[in-house]
Amino acid sequence: MSRIGKNPIILPAGVEVLVAEQITVKGPLGVLKAFAHPSVTVAVEGQSVTVSKVDGAVNSSAMWGTMRANLNNMVTGVSKGFEKKLQLVGVGYRAQAQGDTLNLSLGFSHPVAHKMPVGVKVECPTQTEILIKGSDKQQVGQVAAEVRAYRKPEPYKGKGVRYSDEVVVIKETKKK
Repeated sequence: MSRIGKNPIILPAGVEVLVAEQITVKGPLGVLKAFAHPSVTVAVEGQSVTVSKVDGAVNSSAMWGTMRANLNNMVTGVSKGFEKKLQLVGVGYRAQAQGDTLNLSLGFSHPVAHKMPVGVKVECPTQTEILIKGSDKQQVGQVAAEVRAYRKPEPYKGKGVRYSDEVVVIKETKKK
């Protein structure tokens, strides 16, 4: 029995959930939509949402907790939002946000311009910090991974783009 799946999702003030062909979650930070998996049922009861298994479905136990976690992330996203913080480590590595474009100077012979998708915003509090914000947790994480992929942290000096809470293990150089 899923420990996560049996917990109800409590809806904060200003958030409403509509269940039809698609599940729609509306809140102060936007609207998110998702399809319910056929092996689970979603029910809205007052200010809470419950997810339950369909008897006889093949993978209902597996999808029960997953669907509940995805719905909880949608509710959190439209009420509070999600953010990922990246740091640039290296001499001359700079970041600058201009509208929906993130301009990066990462030691290449050319500047890198990363266009943000709809629903994701980027801020640069300093030249070496990047804040990626949005209401869709998966999309925010994907954009952060794409930005990090331009220059991953290397193991000898630790230079590159890293998450703020990431620990880079520095290797020792070869000795003669």
